[in-house]
Amino acid sequence: MSSNTPNNNDQEIDLRQVSQKMGRAYERFLSWIFRGFLFVKRNLIVLIVLFVLGAGIGYYLDKNTTVYNHEVMVLPNFGSVEYTYSKIELINSKIRENDVKFLKSIGILTPKNLSEISIEPINDIYEFANKNDRNFEVIKLMSENGDINKIIEDKTTSRNYKYHRIKITTDKLMKREEVLEPILKYLNDNPYFEEVHKSVVESLKLNNEADQNTVNQINDLLASFSVPASAEKGNQVFYYKENSQLNDVLKTKTELIQTIAYRKIELINSTKVVKDSSTVLNIKNTKSLNGKLKFTIPLLFVALFLLFGALRSFYKSQMQKLDTNRVA
Repeated sequence: MSSNTPNNNDQEIDLRQVSQKMGRAYERFLSWIFRGFLFVKRNLIVLIVLFVLGAGIGYYLDKNTTVYNHEVMVLPNFGSVEYTYSKIELINSKIRENDVKFLKSIGILTPKNLSEISIEPINDIYEFANKNDRNFEVIKLMSENGDINKIIEDKTTSRNYKYHRIKITTDKLMKREEVLEPILKYLNDNPYFEEVHKSVVESLKLNNEADQNTVNQINDLLASFSVPASAEKGNQVFYYKENSQLNDVLKTKTELIQTIAYRKIELINSTKVVKDSSTVLNIKNTKSLNGKLKFTIPLLFVALFLLFGALRSFYKSQMQKLDTNRVA
């Protein structure tokens, strides 16, 4: 028992020292809070002036500095996805370089108001997978060997999505004909893809005509079955109705009608090389500090003043310690 007594005394001494240190730290913290309160009290008028001044400057900047976003959803046709991305990246590089001559040459008459343009895929992994069996098998294989979220966002995969979003940023309200139409016209101005466009549209129309003729022939055939027949032909009509080949004809007709409807949608989507499907203009950007300067600038002014006061107080205290050490 006696052997444990020194250890207990040491522990009591350690705890007492820790308690004393914590008490002194707490007192220093309260003293720091009190000095800060006195500093604010002494400089209250200055702080109010800085806050009002900062709010005024921030309000003025918010009113005269605006950012607007414009978005257009596009469908790059005929394998023109990489082409579309490269063209958008080219336009964006010209904006950063302030190449007014180039921007005006593609029809943008107020290039100084353009801040940025970008393009991104609209994530639709289900449409991509259902497009054909090959895409489904690729997604299935890749998901087994890695993180499916990374695969969905992968550049190679995402650029094969059907729809993509072009984002345009300007510093003022813009009309469609001022910025959007010139960019879409520039994207669609490509002789090679125009030739592909004509060929694809012609092929779709010819296939639809051929399938429609087949549907008309099937309708004529079905109509002949429903014509009232003599007793002599009655057995023949009954035979055809019972024949399983008639079900195949009806199934073929249904498939042809579905194919024709699908091609009609394809014809609508194929009117341009880069087809715009929906547009939203003049979305006021309130992200980051946009529109919030009336709040952030006064707080910044006050924070800088308080920081300056703290640094000055620290400098004085250190100089006093230095003078005291020199005297000693």
